[in-house]
Amino acid sequence: MTEWRKSSSSGESNECVEIRAADGLVEIRESDRPEVVVRTTPRKWAAFVRGVKAGEFDRYSDSVGP
Repeated sequence: MTEWRKSSSSGESNECVEIRAADGLVEIRESDRPEVVVRTTPRKWAAFVRGVKAGEFDRYSDSVGP
């Protein structure tokens, strides 16, 4: 398993999403609730990342600050 990684734009915040590769899957967790882990395939993760980059999920961050 690889180490958990978070975005460099998270800074020192303890409220961020972390990811890692584990057993052929991608694991995702929130740093403030590390016991809850979501697992998905690399293909689904890549599709999600493409959607984020394309702005498909921007409407969900309207009420969230920087």
